[in-house]
Amino acid sequence: MSRKTLFIVLGVIVLVAAAVGGWLLLSDSSGAATASGAGYTIQPSDRTMGNPKSKVVLIEYFAPSCPVCAAFSQSGFPRIKTNYVDNGKIFYVFRVFPLRPDDGAAEKIARCLPEDKYFSFIDLLFKNQPKWDVEYSSVNPALATPEGVHQGLILLGRIAGMSADQVDKCMDNKAEDERINKVSSEGEKLYSITGTPTFVLNGVNVGSGNLAYDTLAKLLDTELAKQK
Repeated sequence: MSRKTLFIVLGVIVLVAAAVGGWLLLSDSSGAATASGAGYTIQPSDRTMGNPKSKVVLIEYFAPSCPVCAAFSQSGFPRIKTNYVDNGKIFYVFRVFPLRPDDGAAEKIARCLPEDKYFSFIDLLFKNQPKWDVEYSSVNPALATPEGVHQGLILLGRIAGMSADQVDKCMDNKAEDERINKVSSEGEKLYSITGTPTFVLNGVNVGSGNLAYDTLAKLLDTELAKQK
């Protein structure tokens, strides 16, 4: 989804509601140690899945408010996870690339949770975008105001086990603002990212949007063959 990046705005704007799902919770190896390859560096702060020793690394830059990201998480990703991640063929890295301040706020809430809850929280955001994403204000008028979005975020945080005060403290985390902005700016500089989801395979931008499973699988198979 091609939209110009908005860096994180300090303060509370945002988000969310309802119904936990299980998108990526099944197997993650969050908090990978620093590692590098041709064109990429994996940081300890990255959220990851799969085999950290694999020579094939796929990085997905995503935004919680991005409907195309949500669509990919329900369509192509489950098969990628089954056929390439769970069996250790590849190392899958997830990085937030905010399209608006709401995305930064959502990411900060996710980072307040235990690492093994991160992906289920992102799944919650994806599956319930109409309840918190300002893009859906035409069908949910409450989202037309920052307070309405903020109340959605408070509700989501409570579903995840946090109090309203804890949610607000998470969103006020200036260190996280700096980290998110750094990840975003590096994505733009290194891989010319302008929208989400964007996929970087072994340091090369291989495409954006809701890529079909067959398209990604072919790219991964080609790269895996090179490493033999």
